[in-house]
This record gives sequence, C-alpha cells and structure tokens, in this order.
Amino acid sequence: MIADVRSPDDADALVTRVAGGDEHALGVLYDRWSPLVFSVCVHILGDDDEAEEAVEETFWQAWRQAERYDVTRGAVATWLTTIARSRALDRLRASRRRQEETMSHLSETKRAAVDATTRRGDDPARSAEVAERRVLVRQALLALPLEQREVLELAYFRGLSQTEIAEHTGQPLGTVKTRVRLAMEKLRDRLGILRERDA
Repeated sequence: MIADVRSPDDADALVTRVAGGDEHALGVLYDRWSPLVFSVCVHILGDDDEAEEAVEETFWQAWRQAERYDVTRGAVATWLTTIARSRALDRLRASRRRQEETMSHLSETKRAAVDATTRRGDDPARSAEVAERRVLVRQALLALPLEQREVLELAYFRGLSQTEIAEHTGQPLGTVKTRVRLAMEKLRDRLGILRERDA
C-alpha cells in the first residue's frame, strides 16, 4: 500500500519505491506533484503545451534518477521543482534557438523563391504565391515544439505509423498520439490564413 505522501517521511518513502522500479509509486508521485511542477514550467515557458512537455520530461527524469534523490538536500517537492526548472529552461533556450533559425531560414527561402521565379520566367504572381505558401508552411512547422515536429516528420515524410513512431522514439503510444494531435491543431490554427484565401 502506498503511503499518504502528505508527510515528508511518506514522500521520501514514495521516491524510494520509484527508485525500486515501482510504476504505481510513480503514478502517485505524478498525481501528487504534477500541478506544482506544471505551475513552475508554465511560469517559465508561458505556454501550456510546452509546459506539459516539460512536466512529462520532469517525471521521466525523476523515474530514471530517483535513486539520486538525497533527502538531506531538500524535500521531494524541492527536488521535483529543481528538475522542472532545468527542463523548462532547456526548452526555453531551444525554442529561442529555433526562432532564430526560423528567421534566418525564412530570409534565405524568400531569396531562393525570388531567384527561382526569375530563372523560370513563370507567372510572377503565381510563383510568388506558391513561394509564400511554402514559407508559411515551413514557418508553421518550425514553430512547433521539437517533439511535435519530430512525430509529424516521421509520420508524413517517412511514412511511419504512430505505433512505429512510438517504437522509433521510445515514447509511449499515447504520448505519440497526443503530440500528433497537438501538432495538427497548431498547424490548422497557424495556416488558417491559407484556407481563408482559398475560400
């Protein structure tokens, strides 16, 4: 029977069970502290989807490194929020790098599109529209969190099923399905302007 985890001793015992490979204990740990971990992550990242990914990473790290938990260095809540802060800051830095790469790539894409139009002698208006669509789609893809973009690329560019993606990435099938759904919703929102133009 898992302890109530309201007292520090019970919480420490729970982490000991997690370190021993007890998945039920991990579930209890998640249920008890995920709201706190989420609040830390969303405060740093300012985005619910990114924060949810950071929460997942936090508890995945806690599962893998539970044996490193040292009660003398702080309570379980402190241990988890320290992990969460690191994971959220990593995601924030990665997001900033992606934005910088996106801006750099977009300027190169626009130049290449103009050059291609000039060389082909196509209808300039039509070629410019196609180039702009490519830029918008590429921008929308690059703006996705890395994990969501990865599953889309594996599904649509490499033709993997969601089960194959789960095997390829080592992630649970449910996580893969959630990432695909979130990615598609974000793309739909960001590319709504294209549907409006075609209407």
